[in-house]
This record gives sequence, structure tokens and C-alpha cells, in this order.
Amino acid sequence: MNKLLYGAAYYDEYMPYERLEEDIKMMKTAGINVVRIAESTWSTHEPQDGIFDFSSVKRVLDAMEEAGIDVIIGTPTYAIPTWLAKAYPDIMVTDRTGRRLYGARQIMDITNSAYRYYAERIIRKLMEETSHKKCVIGYQLDNETKHYGTSSENVQQAFVKYIRTKFEDDINAFNHEFGLDYWSNRINAWEDFPDVRGTINGSLGCEFEKFQRGLVEEFITWQAGIVNEYKREDQFITHNFDYEWRNQSFGVQPNLDHFKAAKALTISGCDIYHPTQDFLTGKEIAFGGDLIRSTKKNNYFILETQAQGFPGWVPYEGQLRLQAFSHLASGADSVMYWHWHSIHNSFETYWKGLLSHDFKENDTYLEAVTIGREFAALSDHLIHLKKSNAVAIMVSNEALSALNWFKIEAGAREITGRNYNDIVRWIYDALYEMNVECDFISADDKNLSPYQMIVIPALYAIDRGVLERLNQYVENGGCLVATFKTAFANENVKVWSEEQPGILNQCMGVTYNQFTFPIDVGLKGDAFPVSEEERKAELFMELLKPQGAEVISSYDHYNWGKYAAVTSNFYGKGWAVYIGCKTSTAYLKELFAKVLKETGIWSPDQEINFPVIIRKGTNTKRKKVIYYLNYSREDQKVCYFHKNGQELFTNIEVKEGDVLTIKPWNLCIIEEN
Repeated sequence: MNKLLYGAAYYDEYMPYERLEEDIKMMKTAGINVVRIAESTWSTHEPQDGIFDFSSVKRVLDAMEEAGIDVIIGTPTYAIPTWLAKAYPDIMVTDRTGRRLYGARQIMDITNSAYRYYAERIIRKLMEETSHKKCVIGYQLDNETKHYGTSSENVQQAFVKYIRTKFEDDINAFNHEFGLDYWSNRINAWEDFPDVRGTINGSLGCEFEKFQRGLVEEFITWQAGIVNEYKREDQFITHNFDYEWRNQSFGVQPNLDHFKAAKALTISGCDIYHPTQDFLTGKEIAFGGDLIRSTKKNNYFILETQAQGFPGWVPYEGQLRLQAFSHLASGADSVMYWHWHSIHNSFETYWKGLLSHDFKENDTYLEAVTIGREFAALSDHLIHLKKSNAVAIMVSNEALSALNWFKIEAGAREITGRNYNDIVRWIYDALYEMNVECDFISADDKNLSPYQMIVIPALYAIDRGVLERLNQYVENGGCLVATFKTAFANENVKVWSEEQPGILNQCMGVTYNQFTFPIDVGLKGDAFPVSEEERKAELFMELLKPQGAEVISSYDHYNWGKYAAVTSNFYGKGWAVYIGCKTSTAYLKELFAKVLKETGIWSPDQEINFPVIIRKGTNTKRKKVIYYLNYSREDQKVCYFHKNGQELFTNIEVKEGDVLTIKPWNLCIIEEN
């Protein structure tokens, strides 16, 4: 690819009247150079078993090709037609609630043999119709794929085979490792294996969830294999990954390991949705982009993001543009809206696209016109932005699952529902506000050496080999920061029988064997300039006993005061910091500042804080590009600390030491000379 992709999902099949020609005219005006089609319209393309009608696809492809607009084809397998559900009722997914009824999307069993047969057939037919078209630049496999809780009989039989393979058919070893003697859950014959949906055993439950995530990886890889038989060498394969959803994109996806699933793709893609108006911070844009960029350590596609979206998301003036360039600042090579037009019927009628229901120009569309022109003008400077970050955050689906089974607040007087992703975002958001850019790494990543600092939030259940690598990383000179609830259990969610935090105490120089919930517990002993209210232990606290580690902060409490709360320890050539409780964001930032300065990562950029966010990278011209993004309603003035360069929107020369004025919901982009 030699240009930034700017586009939208386009559903000619949803239109209330004929307007393809008019849509293309408006797209060209807006600088739209790509559309995504077909991923949600299986029932239109195969109205009855074996009867195919790709006329709407052909019609759009011919029109787009003539207009010079590229197309991404989505395989239409995430929403099944009515005739298929009627003919094969067991295609409907069976989850914890029983067999689902037809109606919504993503309610099928992705392992069902009948589903696979018909899914393969529609994919092959679609590939035959589209792969030769010049305008088709790539394929999206399915959409936001997950396992949908699939727990049918065939899935559970496959799970038993999986367990037997994992434990080499040693049922006693399986029972012992998973602690199944508890409450008479012991399985004494493989044929007696119970329905996993009813288990109270966290080890078994987490292993089943891991197995379910593996089903999704296999499904995506299976689709990639089919598409690869037809696609041209110049066509890519991508997937639209999504995140844990909390009325917006929020955290690590519980039902899919992005790192593993991305192996089947040419380029990773995702959708990112987030608050706007006075609540626009850029955090979700950066978090989602950093995570998906890290899956292949390369650029990625934004295949969906909001234009207008929910009524509460209609952007203020300037915000659509700020959002678009924020995606590029994280390393995206595309920005595509869901969707082009607003739908007049059914479930997502009020999730509005670039155009409203009247198809007329509106303020959001007119701002998209500006973005399209700027993307075209600056594409050579901004495409394929490469990043080299000193800091990484290690994430784990296994830890996420385990902390859903053994919740952080279990037994607390007040339950807020905070979980693994809350701890991940506590860490990430603090670094983001400090203008410390991060990669994400999987716990499976064997090479930790590229990073000066690695943070491991709540890495609760983890293989001993990972902990050994982390010890070695510190010994070799790295800086490791770990939070509470780390290294507590092995990969099978079996709590270590040694003092916590397991063998990680080698580099941490601290142990504990008790923990509780803080009630009016402060932090003392540090020199951090935070208020009394911000100097509190929150959520959960481990009663740390240093074994050579220096105490940074201890608990300020009449009973818990003898215990450490935050420690640091030199180990080999490196050092490790352990955070035994959740703290305020203000405290965490002060702690990170100390660590960043002592590791040599600190730079003048860290003197600038949110709402001005700085994102950097190297472009294809091998020049450094620096984004200054203002997520506020007021002018922001910042000092420019980098080499002399050109501001790309104005072509004005910027020199080191100049003061930049960034308008509300606006940005500057400087390319160094």
C-alpha cells in the first residue's frame, strides 16, 4: 500500500432507494478511497440453500472500480440466513443459557460441521466472484469473531480430548493439578466428564475458556486458508478485532487472544469506539491502537470507528478530525467509519454514520471532507509510521480469565466490579497521560530485550517459565514493575505453595502471605508531592515483607503500618518495583516518574501532560514525526523540544524551543528536517 486508506462500511443492500451514483459522488468529494462491503449480508447473497445472488456485490464493485475507490470484501459468516437456522437447528450456539434463538448476529456454533460446510461454500463463491476485481485490495475474515460461549456437546467432547492430550491421558495427574478432589469433583473415568458449564472449579473453568479462545483462533485460521486459495499476491487478509465492551471499547478482549489469532493475518485490523464531546480523551484510541499494532509489531487498520454513532457521540467541531489523526498517530494506516449512511430499519437504526437518515450534507460529513483532503495531501508523510518504544505492558488472557473466577474484590464489603482490565487501564492510562508511549507484549513473548521497562499488571495466573524469563530480564538490566495480584497461581490457576509472589520474589526482593481490603489506609514514607486524599491504598492490599528490597511507601495505618506497600529492589544489572496495592492515579504517576528518571527513559515530553498528548514515530522518509494532540476545549501552549522541522498542515518552520499553540480539539504534526 502506498496511500492512507480513508473510508467507510457501505451497504447498498440496506438502502431505501437507489442512490449508488450519488453516494459515490459524495464519497469522492470527501476523499473516501476505500469501502468495506458484504460482511453482514449472507442472506442476500444466498437467499435459499444453493441459490446465489451476488448482483449487489458486483454492482458495487463495478461502480467503485470505475470511480477509483478500493474495496475490502468481508466474508459474510458472522450473521447466518434464516433458512440455514431452520434446516439445522443445532447450528444455533448452545451456551450457559441453553440453545440461542435466531435473530441476532453471532449466535452460531463456529465448530458446527453444517455451519462450516455452508460457511466454506459462501466464502468460496464470494471469492470466485471478487478476487479478480482490480478494486478489491483485500479481505476481512468474518467480523469481531469470538466463541460466543459455545458449549455444545461436540465442543465439550473436543474439550475432553484436549484435556487428555494436555495430561497425556493421565487422569490422576489431571485431577491433582486441577484440585478436583474438592467437593467430590474428582473425575475417575474420562467418560464421566461432566458438563463444564456447571463447574465451580476455577482451574477447569479457566481451561475451558482457554480452549474456547483456541476455537476462535482455529476458525480464523481456517477462513484464512480458504481465502488464500483465491486471493492475489497483492491482496491482504485482515480481521476486525474488538475489545472488552463497556459502552465503548475498553480493555483486553476476554474471548479471544489477539496475539495468537493475528498470526493468520497479513495485517491486523480493529474497531475502536469511544466517548466524544466533553469526554473525548483519546485514551481508547491509543490503547486499542497500541494493542493491535503490537499483535504483529507493525501497522494496522482501523476498519471501524464512529462518525456520529450514538446520539451522545455526535462530535464537537474539530473532534472527528482530531480522532482521525489520533489513529494515525498510533500507527494506523487507515481510518474507516461504521458506516457511510444511517440505517432506516432494525437494530442499529440510531447508530448513525457519516450521513444521517436524510443522506444530506451535515457538519460531520463536511468535517470528513476536510480530513479526506488532508489525508491525501499528507499520506506520503504519515503512512507506515514506525514506533520504537522503550516501555511495554505484558497482558494475558489467562490472567484475565482467572481474575474473573477469583475476583479481586471477592469478600469485600463493597463491590465495585473492578477486574483485570481495570488494572490494565489504570497502568496504561497513567502512562498515556504522562506521554509515555507503550507497546503491548504477550506473556508468550520470548524476547523481552527490546524494552527498558516492562509493566505487568495483575499477572495472576502464569506459567513458571514466564516468571523465570522476567527474573532473567531484570538480571540482564531491565526494569520490571509488577502490581498486586501478580504471580499468585500457575498456568492452571493452582496457587503456588511457596511464599508470594512465587519465584518472582527473586527479582522483587519481597514476599507476603497475607492480604486484605484497605479501609482508610494511607501511604507514607515516600517524598511524592500528592495530596492526603490521593495518598490512599485502594481496592486491595498485600502486606509486603521486604527481603532485601527498599521500601518506597509503607501503609499509614495503626495496624498495617509495619508492612510495605511499594518496594524497589536491585537484582543483577536491573531493578524491580512491586506495587502491593492499587493507588490513586496521581500517586502512580509520581512512582512512574521516579522509575522513568532512574531508568533514563524520562524526556522533556514527560514534562507535558494530558490534555496535550504527544505521539511519535518514524515515517517512510526516515524522518521523525511528532503529533501534538489537544484533547480539550481550550487553547494549549507547549514548548517544542525536538529537532527543527516543518508543521505539516501549515508548512511553517518550527525550531527547538518554540512555543506551539494548539487550538481546542485540534493538533499539530511536525516532521523533523
